[in-house]
Amino acid sequence: MKRKNFCGQTRRESLWQAGCGFTGLALSGMLERDGFSMSSASADEPAEFSNPLAAREPHFAPRAKNVIFLYMYGGPSHIDTFDYKPSMYGMDGRTVDVKTFGRGGHRNQGRIVEPRWKFQQYGECGKWVSDLFPNLARKVDDIAFVHSMTADSPIHGSAMLMMNSGRVLSGHPCLGSWVTYGLGSVNEELPGFVVMLDPRGGPISGARNWSSGYMPATYQATVMRSTGSPILDLKRPQDLSERAQRRLLDTLRHYNEDHRRTRADNTALAARIASYELAWKMQSAAPEAVDLSSETQQTQNLYGLDNPRSSAFGRQCLMARRLVERGVRFVQIYSGGAHNDDNWDAHSDMEANHNLHAGETDKPIAGLIEDLRQRGLLKDTLIVWGGEFGRQPTAEYAKGSGRDHNSYGFTIWMAGGGIRGGTSVGTTDELGSSAVDDVLHVRHMHATILTLLGLSPEKLTYYFSGLDNSLVGVEGAQPIWDIIA
Repeated sequence: MKRKNFCGQTRRESLWQAGCGFTGLALSGMLERDGFSMSSASADEPAEFSNPLAAREPHFAPRAKNVIFLYMYGGPSHIDTFDYKPSMYGMDGRTVDVKTFGRGGHRNQGRIVEPRWKFQQYGECGKWVSDLFPNLARKVDDIAFVHSMTADSPIHGSAMLMMNSGRVLSGHPCLGSWVTYGLGSVNEELPGFVVMLDPRGGPISGARNWSSGYMPATYQATVMRSTGSPILDLKRPQDLSERAQRRLLDTLRHYNEDHRRTRADNTALAARIASYELAWKMQSAAPEAVDLSSETQQTQNLYGLDNPRSSAFGRQCLMARRLVERGVRFVQIYSGGAHNDDNWDAHSDMEANHNLHAGETDKPIAGLIEDLRQRGLLKDTLIVWGGEFGRQPTAEYAKGSGRDHNSYGFTIWMAGGGIRGGTSVGTTDELGSSAVDDVLHVRHMHATILTLLGLSPEKLTYYFSGLDNSLVGVEGAQPIWDIIA
């Protein structure tokens, strides 16, 4: 007969359970050593709050400190801008066998739309640029063009999410969030990540394009306007005086110091205090940062502020320069908003659409490059230009010059911090329908941006849902070394 103890267990069962307990002790020690049980502190232990946007050291020496991403929403046509296809001239209206995939689905044939603009060679590098960009064309020796970019979707919403976050599904942190997460911000009075939208409206998918996803909201973008109050709801209510607001902040600080709350509550309270303090500082810093009255007339004209056509985008580009000058880490400006011809999405009339949007952006972008150079900021500021995809060489409809979406091969370019100017990488076929040489993916563009900022695309990770997530995903990606100086 087996003897049982007062708990009703046999000696064998007791030894078995005791052994498992000792094993659990060893396991917990190993987990704590590896950082898996950081939350095992006493429930009433005060938590020390550290600013999540405090400046952090990069993984290695950076070539750039800031990024200005010029996002051409809607999909500019690469074959009408920077990807010269001389064989297409004289083919207008001809039906050819070409595989395309866009909003209209998969097709095997199409009617050629001949480029409506002429191309000329510019700079010492002899780069061919269309007449759409007469001012920017004179900066080609500062620019590296990537003509073989590809993406996973030809649909605006998912393609924009991929360009901004590396995924076609929402819920992931965008590029600007990864940058501020990895490097923090050197200015505690302004956001680390700023987005400026087209006055005609925001893009499809809205705030998901500048969301921090599964990261804390600290890393999402602050939307800033180029006219009026720069940040909505920033000003304190009229019935809350400056003294009252200071008293509120002091009360919150004292509450945090004098009360022993749960660790989670304490951390949340400290984070809330930090957000109040940032808003407090931005009330004076943000209006000054976007006040262009101190800029000379010559500088304003450089950005095209003297022309109603380019003044809106010019103001945003000038604001971007002022923001990176003040330590803002990542600025994204959208050219094009809302739908159809309010952005670069030229489905019906290519000429009217691209004449409008190139005319709005050409001089401001060229002015931004020149102004950054004159101030010694170009070497530290990386400029990125591109949309979510390009456009097809064939017409979308039976009549008209509009082109459908093309994610099989399109052009993006970079200039400034760490970029080898006057270079071109990759090619598309003779019609520009797909990339055929040095085929690259959006992930390679993201890896290039992170590398230029001194961040390793593989080492910059955020633990979520049981996985060390990264911007370049589990597939990974190498930087585009050919365009890095």
